[in-house]
Amino acid sequence: MSLGALAALIAALALVVLVIALIPAIAAVKRTATSVSVLADLLTNELKPTIRELNDVLAELKTVGGGVAQHTDDVKKFMSALGDTGDQLTLINRSVGAVTGIVNQAGVLVTGAKVAGSYLLEHYLKRKMKGV
Repeated sequence: MSLGALAALIAALALVVLVIALIPAIAAVKRTATSVSVLADLLTNELKPTIRELNDVLAELKTVGGGVAQHTDDVKKFMSALGDTGDQLTLINRSVGAVTGIVNQAGVLVTGAKVAGSYLLEHYLKRKMKGV
C-alpha cells in the first residue's frame, strides 16, 4: 500500500468517525428546529389573538379613563357643594343654638314677669282691701 493510499484511507476513516460523531448533534439540531417550529406555530395561533384582545381591553380602558376624567370636574363640584352645605348647616346650627338660648332666656323672663306681676297684684290687692 502506498503512502497516498494510506493517507486516503486515514482521511476516509477520519471522515467516517466525524460523521458518526456528528449524527447525535445533527439529531439535536433537528429536534431543536422542530421545537422552534412548534413554538412559532404556538405564537402565531395563540399569542396574536391574545395580543389583539389585550389591545381591545386597552382601548376600553382608555375610553373608561376618558369618562372618569370627564366626571372628575363633576365630582369636584359636588364635593365643593357638599362642603358649602356643611358650612351652611354649621351656620344654621349656630343660629338655632342662639335662638334656643334667647327663647330659654325669654322663658325665664316671662316666668319672672309672671311671678313679679302676681306678687305685685297680690300686694296691691291686699293694700286695697285694707283700705290704704
